[in-house]
Amino acid sequence: MNHTTAAIPSCNVDMISIETARTLDGLFRERVRCSPWAIAYRDYDVSQEIWQDYTWEEMAAAVRLWQTSLSRENLSPGDRVAIMVRNCPQWVMFEQAALGLGLVVVPLYIEDRAENAVWCLDNAGASLLLLENMVRWDALSGVAEQLQQLKRIVIMNATSEDVRQTGDQRAIALQDWLPEEPGDIPAIENQPHSLATIIYTSGTTGRPKGVMLSHHNILSNAHGCAQVVTVTPDDILLSFLPLSHTFERTAGYYTPMLCGAAIAYARSVRQLQEDLLIIRPTILISVPRVYEKIYVGIQEKLAAGPAIARMLFKLAVEVGYSRFEYQQKRTGWRISHLLWPLLDRLVARKIMEKLGGRLWQVMSGGAALSPEVSRVFIGLGLPVLQGYGLTETSPVVCANRLDDNVPASVGKPVPGVEVKLGEQNALLIRGPNIMLGYWDNPEATRAILSVDGWLDSGDTAQIDEQGRITITGRLKDIIVTSTGEKIPPTDMEAAILHDPIFEQVMVVGEGRSYLSALVVLSKYGWEAVATHCNAKNDPRALICDEYAEEIILEKIARQISEFPGYAKIHRALLIAEPWTIDNEMLTPTLKLKRKKIYEHYQTEIDKLYVSRQANPNNLFRS
Repeated sequence: MNHTTAAIPSCNVDMISIETARTLDGLFRERVRCSPWAIAYRDYDVSQEIWQDYTWEEMAAAVRLWQTSLSRENLSPGDRVAIMVRNCPQWVMFEQAALGLGLVVVPLYIEDRAENAVWCLDNAGASLLLLENMVRWDALSGVAEQLQQLKRIVIMNATSEDVRQTGDQRAIALQDWLPEEPGDIPAIENQPHSLATIIYTSGTTGRPKGVMLSHHNILSNAHGCAQVVTVTPDDILLSFLPLSHTFERTAGYYTPMLCGAAIAYARSVRQLQEDLLIIRPTILISVPRVYEKIYVGIQEKLAAGPAIARMLFKLAVEVGYSRFEYQQKRTGWRISHLLWPLLDRLVARKIMEKLGGRLWQVMSGGAALSPEVSRVFIGLGLPVLQGYGLTETSPVVCANRLDDNVPASVGKPVPGVEVKLGEQNALLIRGPNIMLGYWDNPEATRAILSVDGWLDSGDTAQIDEQGRITITGRLKDIIVTSTGEKIPPTDMEAAILHDPIFEQVMVVGEGRSYLSALVVLSKYGWEAVATHCNAKNDPRALICDEYAEEIILEKIARQISEFPGYAKIHRALLIAEPWTIDNEMLTPTLKLKRKKIYEHYQTEIDKLYVSRQANPNNLFRS
């Protein structure tokens, strides 16, 4: 999950040092001290229908109120408190209040399945949960009785009457929970290497694993990011990746805090384009899917327009990318570069204005960004800086810089992080950003983390003479979608195959916005589907039947209901011929030859992602 950019500029004198901050709550207090009346956050107030600014001093005052309420809940340092709320200033208030009391924060995706959220809460032993609204409560209420360790449920946007009707004595409306005035809060001296948060990420058993990150893990990584990303107090970031996503937490929350930049919270992904025009951010942090959607929108508009517009666009990208290569000192100057002022005015500037007009660098992480998409944006004059990392590395391992940007790579390691290649060219990582381990899972910790501190990423890589890293593959069968979610396909396939209608299944979706499944049905399965479709039992005819696909998707959904919410199959491709050793789709030990199967059906797979788009509301969580 990653990011990044440029060399340290002189304006980074505003950056708070690790030694001064020591902990994440210490960083917040130091930022308040350094710039109390500067704008810290901007958020849309739905009730007043206005954008509201919060200064650092106002945030500090609010944090004291939240701490007062938390201190009355009979919690002790080290206890876990969870949050299931959209990005907003209150998310920061809750976390900073909790961290200041020595509590451990457990962020949950707001759109996650109730069963998965409950499993994480139970596994972490969370004592308190902050919920967004009654909609979230309704989603959890059916399984809330399973949460025996949960002592308090605070619901943000709810009335006293709303909460009373839940009948759950643990529930309380935020307006009734927060005091009017702060109380006397005993000071807690957190240690830099104490546990700050447990972040749940996909495991190999279908259940998430809790990544334990210390204050120093995240703080050192944010500081490393700030040394390769130029962030100043004059910058404003538009935040829309969930704060439960480690990429956003470190790069889009703590790094700006280190440097004194402001953060505006987008109203929703659906309103992102409008918010870009309103906020006019200078820096954007995202997963590839967002850039891909913008790219697709540009291509659709060009396709519907005149040929001259397509020609000018192509020329602008070609000349702009050539200029980029020249600026990076990789090629010489060309006479075509003289055309750039005209192409900029006619093409590039108009597109950049639709992104707010002030973006001067954007970071992409969480999954690989398509070279074509990267080339287009860079060619239009917007530096896209790709990086790489894992939740287990807090998350940034490496990133490209503004003055050293090789789009095909993921850049050099951030300061303080070491990398090397192990067996089979596995990328090994060591540094202060490496997790403490997996919560309550020592076996999984030992499997990924060596005794001398090297973490096995599971990815294969190349490292050039300048130290730039290029990810070349994956040792483990893990699908990384364009939204940055990491999903073990073999676990899902095993679950799907529990239904006898399925003979063979392969889940795909690497670099895509959602998952699909290639499906070979059993003899019984073809008969059952034909009966449901009231059609002849002819596999070659049924594979073209849309209703047959709907039946298959329903069957699959039942089998993978216990998997995380983002691990949802949106499309299914029925395969008439079984995969065998003879047709070279299986190994002699009857394992799927994934690459061979994918290449054989690539045309059909590509159509799955063209003919029907995933719901944009499910961009980050299904």
